[in-house]
Amino acid sequence: MDAPQTIPRLLMRAAESWPEQTAVVSEDGARTLSYRELWRAVQRTAAALMAAGIQPHDRVALWAPNSVDWIVFALGTTSCGATLVPINTRFKAGEAGYVLEKSRTKLLCTVSEFLGTRYVEQLRAEYGGATSTRPIAGLPDLERVVLLEDLEAFVADKQPAAAVQARIDSVSEAYTSDIMFTSGTTGRPKGVCTTHQQNVRAYRAWADAVGLTKQDRYLIVSPFFHAFGYKAGILACLITGATMLPHGVFDAGHVLERLKREQISVLPGPPTLYQSLLSHPELHTAALPKLRLAVTGAAVVPVELIERMQHELGFETVITGYGLTESCGIATMCRAGDSPQIIASTSGRAIEGVEVCVVDASGKRMPAGEPGEVVIRGYNVMQGYFEAPDATREAVDAEGFLHTGDIGTLDAAGNLRITDRLKDMYITGGFNCYPAEIERSLSAHPGIAQIAVIGVPDERLGEVGMAFIVARQGHFSGAPDMWQPALHAFCRERLANFKVPRHFAIVAALPQSAAGKVLKTQLRAGAPHVVQQAHAAHK
Repeated sequence: MDAPQTIPRLLMRAAESWPEQTAVVSEDGARTLSYRELWRAVQRTAAALMAAGIQPHDRVALWAPNSVDWIVFALGTTSCGATLVPINTRFKAGEAGYVLEKSRTKLLCTVSEFLGTRYVEQLRAEYGGATSTRPIAGLPDLERVVLLEDLEAFVADKQPAAAVQARIDSVSEAYTSDIMFTSGTTGRPKGVCTTHQQNVRAYRAWADAVGLTKQDRYLIVSPFFHAFGYKAGILACLITGATMLPHGVFDAGHVLERLKREQISVLPGPPTLYQSLLSHPELHTAALPKLRLAVTGAAVVPVELIERMQHELGFETVITGYGLTESCGIATMCRAGDSPQIIASTSGRAIEGVEVCVVDASGKRMPAGEPGEVVIRGYNVMQGYFEAPDATREAVDAEGFLHTGDIGTLDAAGNLRITDRLKDMYITGGFNCYPAEIERSLSAHPGIAQIAVIGVPDERLGEVGMAFIVARQGHFSGAPDMWQPALHAFCRERLANFKVPRHFAIVAALPQSAAGKVLKTQLRAGAPHVVQQAHAAHK
């Protein structure tokens, strides 16, 4: 059987190959679906969407936390030829409304409430209540809202099986499978369009690189609105026959309990996830005998963290990678067998069929070890931003290279090391400072659990570094004068003087997005007040 090139054919093959294999388990463990049962549920959902008037290429949005029904509805959407538009569960009404309006979404599937927020009520308060023809007056393209908890009622009226299968068979590998909106840190979010074929091929490469198998039980904590949750989670499992265990909200204690109860073997996530598990008081009483594989990625993954993940959490293999929404979420991967130093200090090598280069401002390729902007070319590069040709041309040049805005280096073996975002770089006295480099050095301090560095204004030097630190228990207590000199000395031993942060702040936690990314915009917003307090303390 030829390798499937669309998501519905991928699921069809899984149902044929592993009909009785458990495909998905609910968070409370009360509901399980085999791959055959999952395929039937997806067919019914596709039929219901067709009955609701959804045509190929229509946009269908999903605004809900990870769950079994999220998986069923998402796969039903792509199986009937529609385009899935996942929405960040932490979005406010104005942010979600922008995505719905910009994508001209025809049907929204959501939940009545999540973490105390009533999504539909918020949208109606922001965009107007329901009318006789529209569920939300101010969103003219939106024809229907379906609650995920009412999914069974929604799928009750389904079209004849023959019509559904004909629609599924008609889905082309060139169809846009999803539009994932970027975070919008440099402006309004933009919708990234990728096809069925791109995503299936990319996550077949991902599954091969990490060694995912049918025997794995995969706890998907990364949110489904993010490529790391949806594509490296759901799609990778469909490719390999692994069992999906969606998890709605990260709580370290709950995750530890579930790892033990469900005999989880695979747990991808951002570095902050593993750091939270390692610092949880119940860790040493939890038996975690089955953990096999961790997949993570960030500018800074300390070697110490990799080693603790292996020794204290019991992971046999830890792999790091790199990608953007605009590259289907994947571009480079470490491989099993790479050293802890390679895994911690790089994001691995380009996946097969993908070219990763480092270039200067003129587009000239930089030699090994020299920093420049990371650019990507290959089948994984997006089709473009949804209905935004000018923005697409700015991101993807005439030679097909996606300009990432990330600064990095390549070593002689092709391993990519991300040093920072172009926009995060700050200049101290004429010298470029890359926060990720500074964070990596300071992460070696035994008292630092997590760290984030930003640039803040300085009258003499233009900008200087400010480090926000989450301390390990027993460190950095008392007045700053008691611990700052030693911390400065630690920094000066490892960094050029201009890179040493001038300000330090001890915080209980770093602000994070739902995907586990540190929100440096929030740190920047609060930095002036912290700096003023520091100045006042020294007077």
